[in-house]
Amino acid sequence: MALSFCGSDRGSNAYSVDKGVLDNGCFVDALNLVPHVFLLFITFPILFIGWGSQSSKVQIHHNTWLHFPGHNLRWILTFTLLFVHVCEIAEGIVSNTQMESNHLHLFLPALMGFIAATTSVVYYHNIETANFPKLLLALFIYWILAFITKMIKLWKFAEASLGVQYLRFCITALLVVLYGLLMAVEINVIRVRKYVFFANPQRVKPPEDLQDLGVRFLQPFVNLLSKATYWWMNPLIIGAHKRPIELKKIGKLPIAMRALTNYIRLKDSYEEQRQKTEDPEKSPSIWKSMYRAFGGPILLSSTFRYMADLLGFAGPLCISGITANMTFGVFFMSSTELLQNTSVLAVLLFLALVLQRTFLQASYYVTIETGINLRGALLAMIYNKILRLSTSNMSMGEMTLGQINNLVAIETNQLMWFLFLCPNLWAMPVQIIMGVILLYYLLGDSALIGAGVILLLAPVQYLIATKLADTQKSTLDYSTDRLKKTTEILKGIKLLKLYAWENIFCDRVEETRGKELTSLKTFALYTSMSIFMNAAIPIAAVLATFVTHAYIEEVRLSPAKAFASLALFHILVTPLFLLSTVVRFAVKALVSVQKLSEFLQSDEIGDDSWRNGEMYMSLEIGKKFKYHGDTKAINRKGRYRMDNYEQPMRRQLRPTETEDVAVQVNDGFFTWGSNLSTLTDINIRIPTGQLTMIVGQVGCGKSSLLLAMLGEMQTISGKVYWSNGPVYKNRYSVAYAAQKSWLLNATVEENITFGSPFNKQRYKAVIDACSLQPDIDLLPFGDQTEIGERGINLSGGQRQRICVARALYQNTNIVFLDDPFSALDIHLSDHLMQEGILKFLQDDKRTLVLVTHKLQYLIHADWIIAMKDGSVLREGTLKDIQTHDVELYEHWKTLMNRQDQELEKTEMESQTTLERKTLRRAFYSREAKNQIDDEDEEEEVEEDDDDNMSTTTSRRSKIQWKMCCRYLSSGGFLMVFLMVSSKLAKHSVMVAIDYWLAVTRHCLFIILCGAGIALCLITSLTVEFLGVAAATNLHHNLLNKIIHAPIRFFDVTPLGQILNRFSADTNIIDQHIPPTLESLTRSTLLCLSAIGVIAFVTPAFLIALVPLAVAFYFIQKYFRVASKDLQDLDDSTQLPLLCHFSETAEGLTTIRAFRHEARFKQRMLELTDTNNTAYLFLSAANRWLEVRTDYLGAVIVLTAAVAAIWSTSQSGLVGLGLTYALTVTNYLNWVVRNLADLEVQMAAVKKVNSFLSTESENYEGSMDVSQVPEDWPQHGEIKIHDLCVRYDTMLKPVLKHVNTHINPGQKVGICGRTGSGKSSLSLAFFNMVDVFEGKIVIDGIDICKLPLQTLRSRLSIILQDPVLFSGSIRLNLDPERTCTDDRLWEALEIAQLKNMVKALPGGLDAVVTEGGENFSVGQRQLFCLARAFVRKSSILIMDEATASIDMATENILQKVVMTAFADRTVVTIAHLVSSILEAEQVLVFSSGTLVECDSAPNLLAQENSLFSILVRTHK
Repeated sequence: MALSFCGSDRGSNAYSVDKGVLDNGCFVDALNLVPHVFLLFITFPILFIGWGSQSSKVQIHHNTWLHFPGHNLRWILTFTLLFVHVCEIAEGIVSNTQMESNHLHLFLPALMGFIAATTSVVYYHNIETANFPKLLLALFIYWILAFITKMIKLWKFAEASLGVQYLRFCITALLVVLYGLLMAVEINVIRVRKYVFFANPQRVKPPEDLQDLGVRFLQPFVNLLSKATYWWMNPLIIGAHKRPIELKKIGKLPIAMRALTNYIRLKDSYEEQRQKTEDPEKSPSIWKSMYRAFGGPILLSSTFRYMADLLGFAGPLCISGITANMTFGVFFMSSTELLQNTSVLAVLLFLALVLQRTFLQASYYVTIETGINLRGALLAMIYNKILRLSTSNMSMGEMTLGQINNLVAIETNQLMWFLFLCPNLWAMPVQIIMGVILLYYLLGDSALIGAGVILLLAPVQYLIATKLADTQKSTLDYSTDRLKKTTEILKGIKLLKLYAWENIFCDRVEETRGKELTSLKTFALYTSMSIFMNAAIPIAAVLATFVTHAYIEEVRLSPAKAFASLALFHILVTPLFLLSTVVRFAVKALVSVQKLSEFLQSDEIGDDSWRNGEMYMSLEIGKKFKYHGDTKAINRKGRYRMDNYEQPMRRQLRPTETEDVAVQVNDGFFTWGSNLSTLTDINIRIPTGQLTMIVGQVGCGKSSLLLAMLGEMQTISGKVYWSNGPVYKNRYSVAYAAQKSWLLNATVEENITFGSPFNKQRYKAVIDACSLQPDIDLLPFGDQTEIGERGINLSGGQRQRICVARALYQNTNIVFLDDPFSALDIHLSDHLMQEGILKFLQDDKRTLVLVTHKLQYLIHADWIIAMKDGSVLREGTLKDIQTHDVELYEHWKTLMNRQDQELEKTEMESQTTLERKTLRRAFYSREAKNQIDDEDEEEEVEEDDDDNMSTTTSRRSKIQWKMCCRYLSSGGFLMVFLMVSSKLAKHSVMVAIDYWLAVTRHCLFIILCGAGIALCLITSLTVEFLGVAAATNLHHNLLNKIIHAPIRFFDVTPLGQILNRFSADTNIIDQHIPPTLESLTRSTLLCLSAIGVIAFVTPAFLIALVPLAVAFYFIQKYFRVASKDLQDLDDSTQLPLLCHFSETAEGLTTIRAFRHEARFKQRMLELTDTNNTAYLFLSAANRWLEVRTDYLGAVIVLTAAVAAIWSTSQSGLVGLGLTYALTVTNYLNWVVRNLADLEVQMAAVKKVNSFLSTESENYEGSMDVSQVPEDWPQHGEIKIHDLCVRYDTMLKPVLKHVNTHINPGQKVGICGRTGSGKSSLSLAFFNMVDVFEGKIVIDGIDICKLPLQTLRSRLSIILQDPVLFSGSIRLNLDPERTCTDDRLWEALEIAQLKNMVKALPGGLDAVVTEGGENFSVGQRQLFCLARAFVRKSSILIMDEATASIDMATENILQKVVMTAFADRTVVTIAHLVSSILEAEQVLVFSSGTLVECDSAPNLLAQENSLFSILVRTHK
């Protein structure tokens, strides 16, 4: 057939213009070519030469700045134009097939129009980013010309009375409208920018965000196409492959998305409501505030969602059209005839899918962005409230830390998730109704039966969903309980091993784990039911419908209708399945809002303008606070003599005039919120620049007085007056060190400087005054070491000294120290008093208020306030009190001069030295561990940045298949086999069902449906129970490995790390891996079966599959790496945010006293924004993936449709292929998402697995238990031959060649300096350390040959730190349950605890809280003594047992040892040399060797013996 523009039909006068040029249709079409050619002619040179960047000279993200108005409208119109051109081309081509010869004018102008429209948008984009508006004139001219030529064509059509019934008329009319609109957009740009026809063009400034190069989140700024496809994410996602994404790389948030911006929006709408309501009691509605602040985007998202849902129905309808395969139309086609052309339908189907997916992802993105904005706003709102909470709320338990943490971690997230799912609430009903209507249109009444089946089963889905939520809650309770028990075991592991009780306590954990697993099994059952329902409902519905259809209608169901309805059923199931989830989230959101509004209504502290001096203000502040003081006054004998006391003549100031008063309280009555006043009739003044001390008994209101002055208490009446100090200091801030030390999760230096500028000299002076240098030297990174909750745990004294250092360092006028000496020993207290308080603070002329129990420091005070029972007893200088209140003065004197043994402990190692020792032990053991760790890690970490970039990449993008195998093998091979086979069977049956539907209808169809439903149930059950089995085995093995690990393992592995395996990692293995695994296998098999079916129907499809597979491979490869990095960033930025909230709530009084609220708010906003940035990028990356896999899916549908049309397959099979192709689009992205999730989750299995390789202690021994006499050791004789001991094969020996002999019943003392190997010897008796030479023989048996359980269960030990476990007193004394009650009471009587225990409710079964916190330290140590006595062993070892207890308890201990253990061998490792002066034999160690061995008197007789030196130095 010849090609000619106007066609060469016989007898046609295509080229004649007799009736006038414009009356020739072919000429008009040719005229239409002119504008297109003009545009291409002008724009191509400009595009190719490139105009470089004419943009402003500001360095900004050039290619993202959209300069011109009407930008989005132009993109939308251009896309519509392209779509209309496609229709025009299709119509032309189809019409052309009806002609004798080829009429190119029917489709060539349309094709050129398509190219021109594409060029116009490319050209516009380049001009816009280059900011060269003058070049837009070319487009302006093009729109005008195109509009005129199309207008002529339309006018000629109308003249020839060709109306709306013809498709070509409709298309031309549409084009006229579109060109007109585009022309209007262009005129608008000229109007706004005035770039032509105006004298002075308008200058533009880029938006603030784009000028800031730190902003990397460009979604709001890029052009429409890039917005829709997330094209701007490409560099980030592809770059992630080369090097990991770091926080630096994701930059800052745009201003509109920052927490502060959104907080202001939310707060304004919240406050607006508060002002509107007449009733002050009524709280503003958070829902309304949320709607006002964030309603707009939600409506936009819902619009997108509706469009996507409606387009979703195009799929089934196009399938029915293509499968029906009808005939072709005529020259001037009607609109419906075009839609009967299968190729046109295939293209339409493709476009509908692409659009539907684009809208859907846009809807998701908008809701997620809004959700994140809302969370930021809520967090800021909660934080602001926390900073103003009244102190009493916190301390009286109305607002616990737990509640606040829940608000932050759970409630805000619930609301965010609700917002994500929110559009579903109104989109789903519409989707369901539409679906049912279409089904009815296709199948008639029988469709209603199918829909009925679905609707009937929907409530069941909801029921299952609620059950799931309940079960999850109970599982959580059990796992919390299990964690508590595990933590206790790990904290007391040394004791458990020494007493051979580890298995008993291990069983306690296993018992709780059993309950947790039962709950998990229920959870698994419900989950599998839910999955089953989801898979079985469509089968049941299809079965019901088609069977009914067969009975009602006599006609056989055509494949076209069958497959359209099948696709519709698939569409219907999703909203029903999701609806139950959405409803559940809506209910949770209601609860969360309720909690939030209660929190926002809780009491606040009053306004504190009073502290700005100049005026009296009555305070309306805070409520309820109970004050717990548990400090002991420690005085030294004769340290300061008071008899000949003269007031130091340092300063002649007496506070008389007001300006010398820093703070004054007049007639103050203060309360903690109950109407009883805690402080009554307070009239005091604090002299400026002097040292005021507040003294009094425990609980008399000293700390409350400080807090009352700080405005934390509620004032019943009275005034607090603050004077204005010298201006050069921070005037209104008070440096305050609270009694309970409070640290930030930050470095030591940051804790001390606390936001003040760093001054090296001052910092050094403060560190010395608080004697922190030795402690800092022990820390791994000096003062740059992280401390606090997440860092290194310091002891009480160390924490307290850091808090005092913080108060000293601040440059404030006034310093309040609340009992800074309570946790310090005497040497440190004296040093702090002299260097820190007297020298450092007084030289600075600062006003200092000091609460203390140490009366010996009173002689330094310039002013003393003595308190009693909440009121002031006396106020004045010491001289005043000496003259006016002799009684009080004498009382103080006796207290100070008490020659009390209790206070004069001959401290061989002070408390501080002990604290430092524990710190040193922790690190010394960690170093060895780190060497081993580093070797392991080198295998994973990239060694060098440059050479092996590629190897790193491959390492990072690989899924740990080894771990997957490990996980599956933990589940058991039978379960794995069952899972795989049932999955394969299920998918084969599903394909078979659809295949029979395509070929014939048959009773086989019913049988297959039944089988399909049964298999759905089996597969969902096997996967879930495989997960439970794996979780059970992994936890069991982990617990046993760790409990039986050598004690060295616990020295070198941080407790937090072990606990993480039991908490976070176990939780992932329990609850997250099974559903991910299920979803992954399901979506993978669905995609594979779909591709198989399409290839079976149209083998030609396989050719197109290759490029698609390659594209898919690269998309998932890049995405998985980026997703993992972003996921890690999200996790790692969330923790600091939560910690910041909890530490703020704990340190409220300190933050408010220092006046640092603004700084903390700023920090919170930064942390929130960082976390939100990571989360936003993560969700944008998910959208990036989904848009790409969706488009791939659409291409698969297109290729399948085209291949089907061109091949001559049976129409039923074509329908089958297309139905499957449609499902692929839904499941492709799930495959990748699940792969990425599984990769992250398998890390948990890897971590648990790394602990499973720990070596256990050798519990067996070479002797059989039966060879050990029942009552061994009968006598308690110990012989040590040439003993050498080390902690690890890699470390040096700690005991070298020790030889000694201890007779039965002898009392032996062991002493030596720190680190001399005393404690190591006690561990050697229990075979807890590596005895690599020599032996210990007890009553004739070498202990190294005994089974560990036997050896340890026959000896007794009392440790330095008393350990009690939560449970009952009976459990703590005798967990094996082998003793009678009488025996237990006898032990308690010996330990002098009998009366106290009798008084407790429950006696022996009285409750012991976690760590024994409900008993004092002394009582806990006595329980440990009773525990040692219950086990009637002939050998007792006391390892520094008196180090941490007071004198009275120590006396009891010594007495009991002398009487109750008179006939037993007692080995005492001495903390104080004085405690072993009575010993029958003393062993003195020095750096691992035994240097002296004799009785105490003999050793003392030798002047230069090490023992006598020790006694002399520490006496």
